[in-house]
Amino acid sequence: MGHYDVVAGTRTSSRVSTPTGPLRKAGRAVGHALHLPFTGTAKGIRRATHANGAGESGLGKLIELHAVNGAGDVLITIALASTVFFSVPTDEARGRVALYLAITMAPFTLLAPVIGPLLDRLPHGRRAAMAGAMLARAVLALAMSGAVATGGIELYPAALGVLVASKAYGVVRSAVVPRLLPPRFSLVKANSRVTLAGLLATGAAAPIGAGLQRIGPAWPLYGAFLVFVAGAFLAFTMPGKVDSAKGERRAHLAAEHVGEAQTKTGLRDVGPSVVHALQANAALRALSGFLIFFLAFLLRQHPLAGQSAAVSLGIVGVAAGLGNAVGTAVGAWLKSRAPELIIATVLGAALAVSVLTSVFFSGFLVAALGAVAGLCQALGKLSLDALIQRDVPEAVRNSAFARSETLLQVAWVVGGAIGIALPLVAWLGMGVGAALVGLGALVAVRGLLRAARAKGRAPLG
Repeated sequence: MGHYDVVAGTRTSSRVSTPTGPLRKAGRAVGHALHLPFTGTAKGIRRATHANGAGESGLGKLIELHAVNGAGDVLITIALASTVFFSVPTDEARGRVALYLAITMAPFTLLAPVIGPLLDRLPHGRRAAMAGAMLARAVLALAMSGAVATGGIELYPAALGVLVASKAYGVVRSAVVPRLLPPRFSLVKANSRVTLAGLLATGAAAPIGAGLQRIGPAWPLYGAFLVFVAGAFLAFTMPGKVDSAKGERRAHLAAEHVGEAQTKTGLRDVGPSVVHALQANAALRALSGFLIFFLAFLLRQHPLAGQSAAVSLGIVGVAAGLGNAVGTAVGAWLKSRAPELIIATVLGAALAVSVLTSVFFSGFLVAALGAVAGLCQALGKLSLDALIQRDVPEAVRNSAFARSETLLQVAWVVGGAIGIALPLVAWLGMGVGAALVGLGALVAVRGLLRAARAKGRAPLG
């Protein structure tokens, strides 16, 4: 439509000419520039997690789910640490952590052995179990948000629930990985990808959690709630074969029903390698739990030279995380080495550095011990996975992964309890850490080397 200009006596258009074309193009360009880093990063992550057939097999979904799990767990850890540890004087913090151990870790040592067998009886509900573990932590994060500022006693039962749900997820995840292996894809390589994704997500979420903590003590828990809700939805997108139990039987760490005809395969029946590898990994996991708790208080009271307590803890934490990531990556490449030999080697390395740190305690050696402990734990666990894949019959392999992971989690709790109980004397603590590894070496190394000589060079993957 137009209108008639009385003055000019001509009809003109009612539409005003404006430079919308260039503005729209500029707006699209700006929007594309802002959007590209996020979409590009998401597409890059998607390509990495779904490479080499992982997308088709469903392993890519599990890798993404484990990244979500790691991000949510670190957000809850930041919220709890700020309340239980950082917000009060050292002596009071030690009492709070002891209370945390008594109310959460101690019952967990009783519950953890039950988690694996219980989930073993629900092989057709693994997706639901993982989703349930995510939703449980989402609800508990909200429940803790009201008590995290005060550190009230009601915080601890919720923390126990979070711990149990987290470990339940870990047990199910260990049993799920073998179901999702792509063709010509080793179990060690699959576990390396899953573990590395969790480590990267943890590293990415930690500064976000620290930023949320500055807003308020409950904000990391709000973030954890959103992350775990997303994880629950993601768990149900995994392929249906995750819930299949076709051809599976339950594994037992020792023979049951002595005197009866044994129709159930036990881990002891498939050779000594798996048993000795589990003993060695338990020692490494106990060392990890011990160092976390002992060094947390030691470095708070006696920081590294020239550094604050927070920076000292950060240095050791970053070193341990880098060591774990390097060990995970290296484990996928060591395909021509015997897993028994690798476990014996990392156990010896952890023992040597622990003894060295005890005798010549220094900031550098503490950081080195954190890195070596992380690297050895990652390589030892991947080698244990390789031995289970090699020596345990396929019918009971999934169950064996779940039960071995449960035992390792209990070892971590025991190590942590020893760490909180010790007096804060540097050489004494490092000596006890060395003793934990030394006990594992005494029990496991000779059997591992004997098995390695008997079996020859068995590849990791």
